[in-house]
Amino acid sequence: MELMCCFSTVLSFLILAPQKVSDGLDEVTRERFKQRKEHLSLKATWLMEQQEQHSFAWRAQFFAVFQHSYFWVIAAGLVLLLGLFWWLRKRSHKPDSSGGEDNSSNEREEDEEGDDDPEAVWNLDTLIASWFKLPLANLTYDRRIVENMVENFFDIFRERLENSFFPVLQPFIILDSASEGWNPHKDDTAFRVLVPLKAPYGHVFYLPEEPHVKVMLICTCNRNQLGENMLCFLHDPEDDLRRNKSYSLLTTLCTDLYLDVQETALWFQKLVKSAWEELSLSDLYQMQLESSTRSCKMKLTNASQINLFVEFIFGVQEGDSDIFLTSETSPNSLYSSRTTWLPSCDVAEAKFFLLVAKNAPHDSIHLSCLHLCTCILEGTVFSTDVMKTVIMHLLTFIPLSKWCKRYFLCRLDDVLGYLHWCLKEKRLNHFFFGNEKVPKEIILPPGFREAEPLNLFQQLVEDSAAHELALSGFGKLKDNITRLLADRMKEVSRQSCVGEAHFREVNEGLSLVGGGSCGRAKPEQ
Repeated sequence: MELMCCFSTVLSFLILAPQKVSDGLDEVTRERFKQRKEHLSLKATWLMEQQEQHSFAWRAQFFAVFQHSYFWVIAAGLVLLLGLFWWLRKRSHKPDSSGGEDNSSNEREEDEEGDDDPEAVWNLDTLIASWFKLPLANLTYDRRIVENMVENFFDIFRERLENSFFPVLQPFIILDSASEGWNPHKDDTAFRVLVPLKAPYGHVFYLPEEPHVKVMLICTCNRNQLGENMLCFLHDPEDDLRRNKSYSLLTTLCTDLYLDVQETALWFQKLVKSAWEELSLSDLYQMQLESSTRSCKMKLTNASQINLFVEFIFGVQEGDSDIFLTSETSPNSLYSSRTTWLPSCDVAEAKFFLLVAKNAPHDSIHLSCLHLCTCILEGTVFSTDVMKTVIMHLLTFIPLSKWCKRYFLCRLDDVLGYLHWCLKEKRLNHFFFGNEKVPKEIILPPGFREAEPLNLFQQLVEDSAAHELALSGFGKLKDNITRLLADRMKEVSRQSCVGEAHFREVNEGLSLVGGGSCGRAKPEQ
């Protein structure tokens, strides 16, 4: 009000201010106008000072109230009222529990599409996913032991093989679950280590047709012209080579011009056995070499009688791709020849899971799903490779943001649902053949992406009895998973002091697994 009054006074001052007049006015009139002008100016100044003092007093009173303790009581009450309003509104949007299984299914679908729930820390998915990470806690420690051991081995091997004509050992690659962060074994830990081999000086590995590695000699005479004084296996007399004890790879580890798997495995086993005592790890573990004709298997036992298994397999890279010809054993007797090297996608798989781990949420449960599904395969017709292939397909179909803990049961339901669909269709495609969804970062040989898909369930197409057996085995697989989840959840409930009401929710959630409650579409095959 006072501000309006001040404004009105100033306006009237402007209106009534004396205008310029002619010199015809007398001296008395000019003096009267001058006094009027000074009076109005002083009044306007006084009103503005009064307004400023009033505003200052109002601010001081406000801050005094702000600092008073009653202000915080009022603020706390407002916060509680807002929280109660939010809770009631959220509760009113939840579906009625009287709707049975269908409502439970719809609720899980809506929850998957909604925002993160702060109460998800205690939901069923999080508790189970957390439990399955517990057995893997020691895997990182064991892997560090194996990595240090293999690095020490390779340092010794390179020194011993420096002037030889045996295969050149390339940096090793840890494969499978040990690399990806899960463990299908119940008690002991097993590691598979790929040892890539390159041809030594004067030799070249040639892959004319799988599954063989042909060893060819190449001319090295130009090295002599450069003053290196190196023998040439192709042109120097055999007597000179024998006198210099320079034996080519063809005379040591080959059979009929082809690299021999068994001779290579025996050669590497001797290297390991002779170098073991030089490792500091030999003071902590007892080492035993197990019988193998196509690899080098080590069993390490510590003072607590805990075993650590390490298997070295050997491989020759196909060009610059992530595909190798390896010494792995094949169940097919047709591929048991000493010179047979089998194509392997293990390195490409390891690279795929590294890419997933890089882009997935920090609490991603894809490895927990893989761990669970491989723990209950014993007694069924399904292999670890089958379960891994199913999950790899789903990881390229379902967004990685939907693989966090709160979706554990939904993702597990997707795995079982997709496997069941593949069994009915008698088709599960190999992940790396004819699959356009393989990440571009994975280097495949020419023709892999454009090839016809390779059906891993081809036997089910050709053998109806095998198909019926697989379908019945799926029922057992589903029962095994449900039983294992129930047992683990009981243990988690006891340890976490979960109430009876929550435990009933657990059992209801477990009953939905494998029933297609998530309603996911099937990936294109």
